[in-house]
Amino acid sequence: MEISENGFIFSDKKELLDIEAIHHYLSTESYWAKNIPFDTVKRSIENSLCFGIYKDQEQVGFARWVTDKATFAWLCDVYVKESYRGLGLSKKLMSFMIFHPDLQGLRRYQLATLDAHGLYEQFGFSVIEHPERQMGIVIPDIYTRAAE
Repeated sequence: MEISENGFIFSDKKELLDIEAIHHYLSTESYWAKNIPFDTVKRSIENSLCFGIYKDQEQVGFARWVTDKATFAWLCDVYVKESYRGLGLSKKLMSFMIFHPDLQGLRRYQLATLDAHGLYEQFGFSVIEHPERQMGIVIPDIYTRAAE
């Protein structure tokens, strides 16, 4: 799938992804994946449904879904480069992704965010009902500790 709007291209084509640019953003600018190794980013992309935003061949945004394409999808690694924020690109990316054929009819869609609740609420996301039923293993600062 691919759409073009106002000079930006939104695409699910993995061959367009600039993995080095994605790694740079995630490892140096994100709060959730500081110091993530390049090979980890590459492997995560290989095993996910990925979306990019492009302007004049430059990767300006990214998101990926970890999904079985049948029952569950986890949205993660969503970003728009700071110089392109405020243009509605995150909202357009969400609109583009949420109607992707591989994400239809799933039982559960999840994500975690520090500060973008308002964006995701526009697309039906809400605080998890019965959070006491959710469990996880969290290893904080895994990439920072591995870099030491």
